[in-house]
Amino acid sequence: MNKYFNISWLVFILFLVVMGCKSTASLTSDVSDLTLSTKEVLKAYKKGVPDFKTMQAKVKATFSEGSKTQTYTISFRMEMDKVIWVNAPFNVIRLMITPDGVQFYNKLDNTYFDGNFRYLSDVLGIELDFAELQNILLGNAIFDLDKNNFNMSVFEEGYLFQPKKQLALFELFYIVNSSYFKLDSQQFQQPKESRFLQIDYLSYQIIDKQSLPEQLKVIALEAGSETIIELQFKSVTLNEPVRFPFKIPSGFEEIDLK
Repeated sequence: MNKYFNISWLVFILFLVVMGCKSTASLTSDVSDLTLSTKEVLKAYKKGVPDFKTMQAKVKATFSEGSKTQTYTISFRMEMDKVIWVNAPFNVIRLMITPDGVQFYNKLDNTYFDGNFRYLSDVLGIELDFAELQNILLGNAIFDLDKNNFNMSVFEEGYLFQPKKQLALFELFYIVNSSYFKLDSQQFQQPKESRFLQIDYLSYQIIDKQSLPEQLKVIALEAGSETIIELQFKSVTLNEPVRFPFKIPSGFEEIDLK
């Protein structure tokens, strides 16, 4: 297993855990303002960071690789900062992520995984934890966005943020919408290894006063191979009691990701 940025594994995790929201009102970008200071942009961005206790939803996800395309409807449940739980149709794949680690099982091949975030941290070359994964799914910057560590410039119709000092193993970029100050995109690049991951937030919506992704697109490139995940978010409820049943079936074979 490649010890560096293994795109296929990260995309698999994102595909399983990605979430959806029932639309009540969409954010629009009719009026943009490209004259703001870094401080003003960051203040507006942080004001829109979601804050809720629980969520449950359905998401229609289309997975494309080369000429092959598959579509799934996935059940999603979440308790903020504690649990991300995903169930595929007919319970064939179930995933649970907590701050302590990652667990999933697959009834299609009778396998399971039970481990911590160390593997994901190793393949990314960064310390990835539950909070950072949660940020990706909520449309937040994976790492804290602040004026001390990032430079801001105008890029097309938005604001481009990049670290004042890029990380050694990969380059990081954020694009913030200049109308409603949510992320339009976050991008991770390893040019030397021809690896690229781009998460585009195509639209947002307001759910119970929370700004959440409505349409999401993940593009992963590695060694000339392209994988695309497109998501349509549906049927969300916020702040209601939810359960997270999870038990690895007996007789399943453990997946060794070393």
